[in-house]
Amino acid sequence: MSVASLRRAAEESVSGLPREFWWLWTSTLVNRLGGFVLTFLALYLTAARGFSAAYAGLVASLIGLGGVIASMVGGVLADRVGRRPTLLGAQLATAATVAVLAFVRDPVSIAVTGFALGLASNASRPAIQAMMADIVRPEDRVRAFSLNYWAINLGFAVSSVYAGFLVAQSYTLGFLVEAAMTLACACVVFVKVKESRPSGGGPVPGQRSAVTMGTVLRDRRFMLMVGLSFLVAVVFTQSSVGLPIVMGENGFSSADVGLVAAVNGVVIVALQIPLTRFIERRDPGRLLAVSSLLIGYGFALTAFAGSLAAYALTVIVWTLGEMVNAPTQSGLVARLSPAEGRGRYQGVYTMSWSAAALVAPLAGGWVLDSAGAGWLWAGCAALGTVTAAGYRVLMRALPAQESKPSQQTAAPADAPTAAATGQAA
Repeated sequence: MSVASLRRAAEESVSGLPREFWWLWTSTLVNRLGGFVLTFLALYLTAARGFSAAYAGLVASLIGLGGVIASMVGGVLADRVGRRPTLLGAQLATAATVAVLAFVRDPVSIAVTGFALGLASNASRPAIQAMMADIVRPEDRVRAFSLNYWAINLGFAVSSVYAGFLVAQSYTLGFLVEAAMTLACACVVFVKVKESRPSGGGPVPGQRSAVTMGTVLRDRRFMLMVGLSFLVAVVFTQSSVGLPIVMGENGFSSADVGLVAAVNGVVIVALQIPLTRFIERRDPGRLLAVSSLLIGYGFALTAFAGSLAAYALTVIVWTLGEMVNAPTQSGLVARLSPAEGRGRYQGVYTMSWSAAALVAPLAGGWVLDSAGAGWLWAGCAALGTVTAAGYRVLMRALPAQESKPSQQTAAPADAPTAAATGQAA
């Protein structure tokens, strides 16, 4: 591809999106420039504090438990109270909790603080996703989700490199830097981001909302997608649990872990925008199936890694799967969500990742302690295969007109339609 073609693809990828989206994008970038504590938490607990891999998995699972609760509560609050106040409250609470984590030392306090961190950090996700679906036209949503994901990983790529060296000097300082960056993110939201909840999104006095949490949970097609997302997330969570622990056991330093983790962000920053033009025109079922295989077998290849270069190559494989999966699945969630219930739908979808953050660390730590790394990576391959088959079944079950942009999804983002509501029933 020529330089001119790359420039044209980049211009097409960023043009036509509303100003509100770009301020939300900026807040995401600021947040992720300081978001590295979870990446190093397992290594911090095992290498710096001397806890076992099983305890590190327990703390990570408590973070996941907090995330499961926060995903549901955050989704409801985003629909009832509003996207902006939910987002602001979650970010302020996250900054405070990360700062506390810098100073707690005993196992019980660390575990309790980890649970609180899971509550605070995950409550913002449904609000962000719902806000993006509110302000971006349906035909531009996959592109918008992709650009937001690009911002997440641009920040992650930068923070992973300097954070590895930062925590090598002081984990406490690293935690405080993340708290400060999260607070800066909240400031951007407070000053520049307006409420986006559709005027019909809140409950009418004396009348219940048409979409409840029960509505979401009874949506079998959507819940199947949530289940498949959970399996993908179980595998992907090993990037912050199994991978750093295994690298630490093999003699690699926190700086080495940070450099390998940065490969993920660098690849996404380099390729996400041109890849977006490709995936917008492809069958989502095939994309999700292929991405599941890349993620599962990418982690499986870690069993054969013995050098930084080899670890980096495995990261590239599962990163390619991640790049395809994230915007494709986010676009599908937005398409299946009625406007008045976007927060709840996004909350349940986010819960699949939070539930994985609860289950995967415990399972990963137990497998590492009892069976060894080889079995952990083999399990990743198995889950990737099962998930790929599941996505093919899911997409075959969708009506033909929902496999591509339809009349139902061409309505303005803030105008719920009877057809959209019907899809959620």
